[in-house]
Amino acid sequence: MKKRMSLAVSLVVFVFLVMVMSVVIGRLCTYLLEYFFGSSFLANGYIGFFALLLTSVTIGTSVTALLSRWMVKPVRNLIEAIEEVAEGDFTVTVQGSNIPELESLAVSFNKMVRELAGIEMLRRDFVNNFSHEFKTPIVSIKGFAKLLQQGGLSREEAAEYLDIIIQESQRLVDLSTNVLNLSKVESTEIIREKEAYPLDEQIRRAILILEPKWSAKNLSLEVDLESINIYNNVPLLQQIWINLLDNAVKFADNDGKLEVSLSSINSWIRFSLRDNGQGMDEETKQHIFDKFYQGDTSHAMSGNGLGLTLVEKIVRLCSGQIEVESSPGKGSTFTVFLPSGLPEDYIRS
Repeated sequence: MKKRMSLAVSLVVFVFLVMVMSVVIGRLCTYLLEYFFGSSFLANGYIGFFALLLTSVTIGTSVTALLSRWMVKPVRNLIEAIEEVAEGDFTVTVQGSNIPELESLAVSFNKMVRELAGIEMLRRDFVNNFSHEFKTPIVSIKGFAKLLQQGGLSREEAAEYLDIIIQESQRLVDLSTNVLNLSKVESTEIIREKEAYPLDEQIRRAILILEPKWSAKNLSLEVDLESINIYNNVPLLQQIWINLLDNAVKFADNDGKLEVSLSSINSWIRFSLRDNGQGMDEETKQHIFDKFYQGDTSHAMSGNGLGLTLVEKIVRLCSGQIEVESSPGKGSTFTVFLPSGLPEDYIRS
């Protein structure tokens, strides 16, 4: 293992070596002058002093220039690497150094570049996926609008095409809303505008909001909600329940059942939602919270792959956890854990 000196010790050693080498070489030059010109040449104090001074300064400057190039080389390499990163090259790395401070700087720089490369890749994927998801309904709307414009359609065909246009328009609205909500959540670090309210009532309202969807599939609901109060942001948590319930209804089998429960466990609030759909394989489970990811590759189900991403972001923002249990043919269970802390004044009242 290489021995490493701190930056301060390295500078001290550097200065010491310059001084020693300057004196030694200066003294050597003095002996040479005495040898060639005789001792009488340096007998005059001023001549001897200035000769020694000039020699020491010349030698010291030369030695300093050589050693400083070696000392500053890691910093110079880092500056060049920073310029490359500024130009968009996230593959650049810098070598370490025997000096701990410069070694730590190199490690941090390389880690930063890797993070930037990951962010850039996610940005490109997001733009590509968003462009695809946004373009598809627009192309569909344009196509059916042209058919309607050409005329010669029966009333049934015209009504069907209008329904498709309305559905695709709503799909665009949902996509734009989810992207805006996701952008807002990702830029939020601290949740503000909190209030204490009954969480069980909020979940019941979310179930009622989605009644047209689960009624259309003739789903039965088994609801077991414990009376629990929570101190949090109302719209953010409402988004969790709406998105999870909407996802469960979407993938539940017709005439199936949804199981919704809410309970308090120690210092946590536990929300569970189970459907009897087709379930997910391991690969789908690993990517279920990725942006624009859809386990249904045929796109037979409506959606844009942002609903669960938004749920996961909000849960983490609330210092909570979300878990998924699923297997093919056995449905899926989403479980959300949220801290149950309440302000003291609310508890006293």
